[in-house]
Amino acid sequence: MNEPILHHYPASPYAEKIRLILGFKGVKWQSVIIPAVMPKPDVVALSGGYRRTPLLQIGADIWCDTAIITRVLERLAPAPTLYPYGDTLAVTSLSHFAESVLFNVAVPIAFQPEGAKLFFPGATAEFFERFRADRAAMRQGGTVRRGSLAECKAVYAHFAPKIDAQFADGRPFLLGSAPCAADFAVYHTLWPIGRVPSLAGLLTATPRVWQWMERMQEIGHGRHNEISGTKAVEIARASKPAPVERPVALETEGLALGDAAQVTPADYALDPVKGELVSASADEIVIRRSDPRAGTVQVHFPRFGFTLAKAT
Repeated sequence: MNEPILHHYPASPYAEKIRLILGFKGVKWQSVIIPAVMPKPDVVALSGGYRRTPLLQIGADIWCDTAIITRVLERLAPAPTLYPYGDTLAVTSLSHFAESVLFNVAVPIAFQPEGAKLFFPGATAEFFERFRADRAAMRQGGTVRRGSLAECKAVYAHFAPKIDAQFADGRPFLLGSAPCAADFAVYHTLWPIGRVPSLAGLLTATPRVWQWMERMQEIGHGRHNEISGTKAVEIARASKPAPVERPVALETEGLALGDAAQVTPADYALDPVKGELVSASADEIVIRRSDPRAGTVQVHFPRFGFTLAKAT
């Protein structure tokens, strides 16, 4: 089987979540460093227009969104498991809270001028202007709201003691003696704050959170080597998508397997990916599409957080 390929850039918190999971799993992987802002021609060739970071590629299959990437890596390398306490509502809820609430509180705190220069060393003023414009375009028409810096700091002060209380009984990780999927989800939202020296006080004010973050950081990114985006596209073209086991069309409002369909994030970056509907289960949507460079690929999305509709 082809080694998994992670399409990412170093400053991406969501990519840090997956880099750590790859390290935790001990999976050897290949790294493609992609642009932080559009245009992203290799990403578009593989995904059909999905612009968030990261993507996971195995041959001619592409997974979008870290929720489904996490589960793919669990299937690929079941041990050590990301679900030592079971695949429970507690794990799912904590992960969703981290990525839908805590992330949008922490990022405005961390990505102030000092942090931005640390995350993108050597970047020009023109790059930061493009970055701001790119992120504004991603949020246009979406439902994600980010408050002022003061509001975000106040909300962080509200949640930080609650996170710290998770460790009150001496447990080393959020739910027990071993890290679970929720640890990686919460960690990556606080990771950018931890990288900015002037913000260290926000984390050291909750010592158990700080110690937990150090434990998570020690996991590392595992074994990987870098390849180019061009090479990743060539790998896709030379591969065939894996068969989907038990394809279904669950609650598709009349869309049948094989119909022209489109998948769009429900919250922001509302760029549809269009192709042939391969499957739509309670957990996953799979779209098959063709690209002049990448050939025939299958693009996978989690069902939750994405909308499925007839292609327009």
